[in-house]
Amino acid sequence: MEKIRKSLRDSKTARWIALFLIASTMFFAYFFVDVAAPLQILFQTDYGWSPEVFGMLGGSEFFLNVFAFFLILSGIILDKMGIRFTIITSGLTMVIGGSLKYYALTEGFAQSGFYEFLSTFMVNIPASAKLAFVGFAIFGVGVEMAGITVSKTIVKWFKGKELALAMGLEMAVARLGVFAVFRLSPIFAENGGASNSVLWGVIFLVIGLLTFLVYTIMDVKLDKQIGDIENELPEEEFKVSDIGKLIRNPGFMTIAALCVLFYAAIFPFQKFATDMLASKLNVEIKVAAAYFSWFPIGAMILTPFMGLYLDLKGKGASMMLYGALLMMISHLIFALVPAEMFTTTVAILNIVILGVAFSLVPASMWPSIPKIVEDRYLGSAYGLTFWIQNIGLLIVPILIGWSISVSNPGVKELIDAGDTTAKYNYFVPEMIFAGFGVLAIILSLILKRVNKVKNYGLDLPNKK
Repeated sequence: MEKIRKSLRDSKTARWIALFLIASTMFFAYFFVDVAAPLQILFQTDYGWSPEVFGMLGGSEFFLNVFAFFLILSGIILDKMGIRFTIITSGLTMVIGGSLKYYALTEGFAQSGFYEFLSTFMVNIPASAKLAFVGFAIFGVGVEMAGITVSKTIVKWFKGKELALAMGLEMAVARLGVFAVFRLSPIFAENGGASNSVLWGVIFLVIGLLTFLVYTIMDVKLDKQIGDIENELPEEEFKVSDIGKLIRNPGFMTIAALCVLFYAAIFPFQKFATDMLASKLNVEIKVAAAYFSWFPIGAMILTPFMGLYLDLKGKGASMMLYGALLMMISHLIFALVPAEMFTTTVAILNIVILGVAFSLVPASMWPSIPKIVEDRYLGSAYGLTFWIQNIGLLIVPILIGWSISVSNPGVKELIDAGDTTAKYNYFVPEMIFAGFGVLAIILSLILKRVNKVKNYGLDLPNKK
């Protein structure tokens, strides 16, 4: 029996093929997450979306996860129904939501009676945006469900082995999707407008669903070989009441709060970074998007190495602190360096610094959770973490969009009137992002203290 149990999961080839399949889907999912990010001004000129509305689009991705508690429900579904059911459900949900977002930008929708109906209320928000919000919210349920399922899947295949390296590589592949979107989305938009970019995003989601389906074949084989068709249920089954144990766990809640602050200074920033660089460097949107595409490259290259270091040497809690420091420094540079000194070289170097921060924190954060919580509610732990994270990701893009408008009175009207010289100033939003970095540093120090008191072993190597 011991020989049979080791026939697939302990095969390096099988482990890495499984990782490649699920990471490929996350590449396509991350592409769709930011497919509109380089096109902020295009959405304003073609669809009448203000910065606030564009910020609402970013926040809408997390609306159902936060207010309808879909992320917590996703974690419970994962623990109760298993990886295969959850992973297929998440893939289908992403495709449905993405397709609805695409439809909101088409001529067919603009000429429909539904468009007229949506135009009768909340008239300051275009009908296209309202339907896009709904589609992106549905997509958000799927992508976050996929995220927690992928995390638990990696633990299933790599626990006690190259866990942090595997998580780092998965994140690196996902970050490659961000690089691709900032390179390709403006090109797609040149040949069919913003809707064409979103259409390509939907096509990629369909391909991602197919890679998820291929993975399930491996998952079935693994479960049969280890003699547990029900996805390796532990001896003591998960109970909904176990969520209370997570909330009372100081290490878990500190990591969850750190997750909110860190991702709030990264993902919402990506939505506005292209226009910020274009304004500060006085370059075209396509050029600014190409510059910012280097951001995920730093994370993509370094994250696997950070994961390998964590597997062999540890220091996870310390890496979270270093990442928070770099994140704060990067946003302060964006905010405080005068435009005449903010050259292309400075911009790209600073983008790389932020990419390094983006490699340090996630690479150390996600493998730390299995050290703090039991396997039987690991899915719910990831789900609750993502839910808490999503609260910040819902609020912050709206806050940033509002801060841009408030700190730039009259600029929107000039852009709407066709003034190509009008630019938004991003000092205020960048200082907000830097403030998140300061709070993340404080929480990182608290986590190091909690780790020392509770002896979680966050600074110990992952590989046994």
